[in-house]
Amino acid sequence: MTEHRPADDAEDDASAATSGGLRAWLQSVKPERATIGKDMIAGLPGAISSVPDGMASAVLVGVNPVHGLYASFAGPIAGGLTSSTRLMVITTTTAAALAAGSAVSGLEGSQRTDALFLLTLLAGLAMVAAGLLRLGRYTRFVSHSVMTGFLTGVAVNILCGQLADLTGTTAEGDNSLAKAIDVVTHPSEIDVASLLTGLGALAILFGLARTKLNSVSALIALVVPTVAVVIAGAVTVAQVDDQGAIPRSLPLPAIPDFGLLSVDLVTGALAIAVIVLVQGAGVSEAAPNADGRPSRMNQDFLAQGLGNVAAGLFRGQPVGGSVGQTALNVSVGGRTRWAAIWSGLWMVIILVVFAGVVGKVAMPTLAAVLIFAAVGSLRPSVVMTIWRTGRLSQIAITATFVATLFLPVASAVGVGVVLSLLLQLNREAMDLTVVELVPTEDGRFAEQPAPKQLVGHQVTVLDVYGSLFFAGARTLQARLPEVGDAEQPAVVLRLRGRVSLGATFFRILATYAEQIGAAGGRLYVSGLDPKMARLLARTVPVTVEPPDQVFGATPVLGESTWAAMNEAQAWVVGPKA
Repeated sequence: MTEHRPADDAEDDASAATSGGLRAWLQSVKPERATIGKDMIAGLPGAISSVPDGMASAVLVGVNPVHGLYASFAGPIAGGLTSSTRLMVITTTTAAALAAGSAVSGLEGSQRTDALFLLTLLAGLAMVAAGLLRLGRYTRFVSHSVMTGFLTGVAVNILCGQLADLTGTTAEGDNSLAKAIDVVTHPSEIDVASLLTGLGALAILFGLARTKLNSVSALIALVVPTVAVVIAGAVTVAQVDDQGAIPRSLPLPAIPDFGLLSVDLVTGALAIAVIVLVQGAGVSEAAPNADGRPSRMNQDFLAQGLGNVAAGLFRGQPVGGSVGQTALNVSVGGRTRWAAIWSGLWMVIILVVFAGVVGKVAMPTLAAVLIFAAVGSLRPSVVMTIWRTGRLSQIAITATFVATLFLPVASAVGVGVVLSLLLQLNREAMDLTVVELVPTEDGRFAEQPAPKQLVGHQVTVLDVYGSLFFAGARTLQARLPEVGDAEQPAVVLRLRGRVSLGATFFRILATYAEQIGAAGGRLYVSGLDPKMARLLARTVPVTVEPPDQVFGATPVLGESTWAAMNEAQAWVVGPKA
């Protein structure tokens, strides 16, 4: 059976640099006359929807909302020019924003803002490094249970954290849950005008969710309640420009202040990189290229990294492959990478023309946008499916969820990564089966459960399914048939397809060979790759005399196992003759 090679692995051997270099890249980004108009039109809804999304994401970080808008033009342009997933939109995401806010939470005022730009640049450089080092394949080690627990925790964090802005209060507490409890337990401090503004925005968002206006519902939810606030003269309702002035010009690129470099920023940047890269891998799978070309995960890593570098230089916040914006790009008819690029270019125009208007947006409406997005990202059915799959999945999703609620995001991501690796190792260790192969009259083998104990003067052929690394090798030791009182037993252990074996396995196999040898028996090994066969022959005393210590694999399935079994049978019968 031919093994399917994942797209990211297959493409690792042929990066953009080796497939034509600069000329190939220029050809790939050249606008197509047949699609440029459609992409230009498709980019406009993306830019419009990025206005509330970008501003709301900046609110999560705790900085002037304009920095979310800056990221919303820098990310799509820089990322769109380099991604292999043509319709991926690289822009602000709530998970990355929450992580950024956690990383700079210990700073205030201009220091927080300046540290944010440095954080974004560091995260971008980490992603670029991940792409250049071809680490795309390692995203698969972050389990679905862990990622679901983390994203669910992010959603609950956002829901709890935005209650204060929605109600116009100032909440106190060490985390978002404590702040939400503070808001609920002090109803007298709620500003009625702010609450009505936020509830009005939520009503618009939920009301338009299943209509044709869904793609612009967030913008409508910002505009209509804000106009009502202005007309009513509700001065108690906070506005965006209360967070800082909204410049009427685009920022010039600038190097962030590296004097603010700290351990918290570095760990925060790495956490953001992990979040963005894992989410981006999901976006690549959800939006395949229309021409059938496979997405190259490592190139998408690089694209998201360059998007963050650009965002950091243009005074923006972290960006990544956005599930919502990419889905919108597909639904409105985006054809090529230029749909994403145009969404960034349209954002530039919006910033230049409407900067003054942006400053008048009511803050409760941004809180409503975040709450609506958080509610939409909750997946109770997915959580229940994971919960039903077993205790390990329950532990993974619960631990990551709790960590996300009560720990800094960088720590929660670390818990998730470590937990994923432990689950992987545990699964590899436990998901191991030893079976006995019984020869049939037609020259094939039939499988049956391996015996608990070997039988004297008899050949037992064993096959192994599962990982033989580390704990897996220990599991094999526990599941091999015991030698017991058997005299002169012969065992053939089939190891076809094993091209890499560790020291733990060699030690365990040597011990088993010694136990069989002490009973006057022999251990034979079949089906090994020639390189591993030579290594095994030098390491484990599987028979009495070389060179018949191991039977290497041949192109014919089962041939080496038959040869080992016949040799073992001849030895077992020989002494009796």
